[in-house]
This record gives sequence, structure tokens and C-alpha cells, in this order.
Amino acid sequence: MKKSDIKKMPSYFDRYIDLAEDVPLSESLQISLQELEDAPIEKWRALGEKVYAEGKWTIKDILQHYIDTERVFAYRITAIARGDKQKMLPYDEEAFARNTTANSRTVEDLLEELILVRKGTIAMYKSFDEKMLHQSGNGFNGMQYCPLALGFMLAGHQRWHFRVIQEKYYPLLNC
Repeated sequence: MKKSDIKKMPSYFDRYIDLAEDVPLSESLQISLQELEDAPIEKWRALGEKVYAEGKWTIKDILQHYIDTERVFAYRITAIARGDKQKMLPYDEEAFARNTTANSRTVEDLLEELILVRKGTIAMYKSFDEKMLHQSGNGFNGMQYCPLALGFMLAGHQRWHFRVIQEKYYPLLNC
């Protein structure tokens, strides 16, 4: 199923979904996996703990954020696909970011974990049929979304942060 098959675009997440191509979800997730495997590790390593403004995350923090987001949403996606109608709890990404050891890890280690998590997400989606992909679930604040939309959100969320890295972090390298 393609991005254009999403029946109801979830507000807020549309900013990420819009960054994914209108291709089958499996292909979109494979493209995002390839983007991770082709990541410019040397640039990321060179950035070290540099941030473009006070209070912003380091590259390692951003990678940890990807990992955490993918795991949180993998739970939500699975719960919704299985028919769970409970309201999902909000995800406090700032609290997660304050409580990691990301900056004591290497970029390579974080990227390896992220690739493994993405591969797990791809495997999870292979287990869903069309009905599961369109199953509606209850997010926080009355938001409704389905596993199909959230899959494209994950691919686009990665691109969102890659764009931020390119636009705001790479200039710190003076290259």
C-alpha cells in the first residue's frame, strides 16, 4: 500500500509523512534503511558534541531520538494493528533525551542499533495485512491514526531530521 492509500492523514504527523515518496510502504521503509546504511558517518563523527544553538541535541542525541521514536511507535503500530482501542500515552521526547547515555556511545554503535531497530520495523510490517494497515487507533489528544500512516511517518521523520542535520549542523563543520 502506498502513501496515497492513507485514508485519513493524521495532523502533526503529516509534516513527516509528506517527506516520504508515494511508493509502497515496504519500499519506503527500505529506502529509509538504505539512507541509514549510507549515512555520512565521518561528518557525524566530526560534529562530535557540536550543536547549532544552546539546548539543541547533538548528533548522537538525534540518533538516540530516532531509536526511541521507532521503538515507541512500533508498540503503538502493533497495538493498533491488533485492534487495541486504548488511548495511547503521549511520548515525552525531551524526557527520553534527558535520560540517555547517547553521548557516551559512538556514532557507529548508535547507527548500528538504529539499523537493527529499522529492520525490526520492516519485519513487523511484513506481518500485517491490508485490514491491519488501515485499523484506526487512538492517539493522545483525540488524534486518530493507522499503522499505514505511522509507517510513512517513521520514514519521513528520519528525513526531517536528516534535513535539520544538513541545514543546521553541517555548517558547523565549515566545509
